[in-house]
Amino acid sequence: MNDMVLQKLEGGLLTITMNRPERKNALNPDMVRGLVEAARRAADDPEVRAVLFKGAGGSFCVGGDVKSMAEGRAPLPFEQKLANLRRGMEVSRILHQMPKPVVAQLDGAAAGAGLSMALSCDLRIASESCKITTAFAKVGFSGDYGGTYFLTQLLGSARARELYLMSPVLTAREAHAIGMVTKVVPDAEVDAAAHELALSLAQGPSIALGFIKRNINNAEHLALEDCFDGEAIHHTRCGDTADHKEAAKAFVEKRKPAFRGE
Repeated sequence: MNDMVLQKLEGGLLTITMNRPERKNALNPDMVRGLVEAARRAADDPEVRAVLFKGAGGSFCVGGDVKSMAEGRAPLPFEQKLANLRRGMEVSRILHQMPKPVVAQLDGAAAGAGLSMALSCDLRIASESCKITTAFAKVGFSGDYGGTYFLTQLLGSARARELYLMSPVLTAREAHAIGMVTKVVPDAEVDAAAHELALSLAQGPSIALGFIKRNINNAEHLALEDCFDGEAIHHTRCGDTADHKEAAKAFVEKRKPAFRGE
C-alpha cells in the first residue's frame, strides 16, 4: 500500500489520510496515485458508507510540491504533462460524484490543489487556525483539481473570480462566513468533530444519502424537469429500503433508528 496515503476502514467509515507531514502534505506523483486509488476504493467498496479525508501532522494539504517543481527536472512533453495532471485530478471527480458522503477535515492549511480537493467533498470541518487560499495565481498557475468548478458552484462566479484572481489568504472564520466551510471548531477539537460527523454519516441511511448527493449534483447541470424526475425516482426507491422501514418504525416507537445501509 502507498505509505503516502493511509487508509483505515472502521464502522463503515473510510479515513483517507495524506501522509507527507514534513512537506505539509504537498502533492507529489506518488501521493497523487495513492489518492486516486483510495478514492476509487471508497467509491467501489460496498463496506465503505462514508469517507473522512484529512492530512497528517496538523495540516490538510498545501497543494502541489512547489519546491519539487522549482528543482528544474527535465521537462516532459506537453501531452505527457497534460495526461499526468488529468489522471491525478480524478480524485476530485470521484469524491464529488460517488454516492457516499465525504467530509474533509481542514487544519493547518488548505491551499491550491489541496483546497480544490476539499471543495470536491460534501462537507468541510475547519480548525480555528486553518488558513485557506486558492494560491494558484501567486505561483503562476490558473488552477486545477476542479477548484474553479467547485468554487463557482458553491459561491457563484463573482466570488470565485475574487478568490482566484486576488488569491487572499482566508481565516477559517472568514471562509465559514462566505460559505466555503461547513463548521469551524477549536484546533484541539477538529479531529474529534470531523470524525464524529463522518461516522454519523457512515451510520446513516446510506442509500438515501447517496440519492441526496446525486440529486444535488444533478441540480448543478440538469433542467428543472429532469431534476424533478430524478427526485421522484430516488424518493420512490428509498421507500422500498429497509432503512426507510426502520426509520418509520423507530418514529412510531419514539426511538433512534438503527440504519444498516440497506
